[in-house]
Amino acid sequence: MDNIVIETNLLTKRFGNFTAVDKISFQVTKGEIFGFLGANGAGKTTAMRMLCGLSIPTSGSGTVAGYDIARQSEMVKRNIGYMSQKFSLYEDLKVWENIRLYGGIYGLSEKAIAEKTDRLLQTLNFENERNTMVKSLPLGWKQKLAFSVAIFHEPKIVFLDEPTGGVDPVTRRQFWELIYQASDRGITVFVTTHYMDEAEYCHRVSIMVDGRIEALDTPKNLKLHYGVKNMQEVFYHLAQTAKRGD
Repeated sequence: MDNIVIETNLLTKRFGNFTAVDKISFQVTKGEIFGFLGANGAGKTTAMRMLCGLSIPTSGSGTVAGYDIARQSEMVKRNIGYMSQKFSLYEDLKVWENIRLYGGIYGLSEKAIAEKTDRLLQTLNFENERNTMVKSLPLGWKQKLAFSVAIFHEPKIVFLDEPTGGVDPVTRRQFWELIYQASDRGITVFVTTHYMDEAEYCHRVSIMVDGRIEALDTPKNLKLHYGVKNMQEVFYHLAQTAKRGD
């Protein structure tokens, strides 16, 4: 199917005798907001590293944006965006300098960078912050800027690794509005989070336990299946079966 942008088949990663990711299989479609959840030690970070072309699978297979994650990792990296939990922009550069730097890294022309920078600053209401040093911005503003830069080149997929850690609830909600806007433009959003209220915002959610995907469905269906009121209870129900921790 043309609208499948992430697909894995029995994807596995071992470190010696330890199986961090154990035969996971799933698909993610164009424009989907896909929540990838799991307690610390569940294997979600290792799985995300493989999907981003940063770690070679031990066995199984996977494609991201149509490229094989084992054999075409450089093409995978060119066609995705990524935002880590830790703030990933350069604090000693101005706002516009960060945007220009990453636009260049993503291969955009100077003209395209200039035009898109103006539009981005207007969208974020950052026109007055154009020449502000990034280190001077509030954390929530930094996170919104980092997300916007991660999708500056209009990638097919953006990977968000706990992007709202340490951000206040109001700013988190504003951040999710940016995620919805990206999804509406057809960008697939693959997001990990420890905030279960954010899991409710996803189109579908997978929950990893001990390296395996133990549940994968819409938040509504998961709550119905486990007979609970919210995703927090779904998560606790599955996480308490884990045999390994950090």
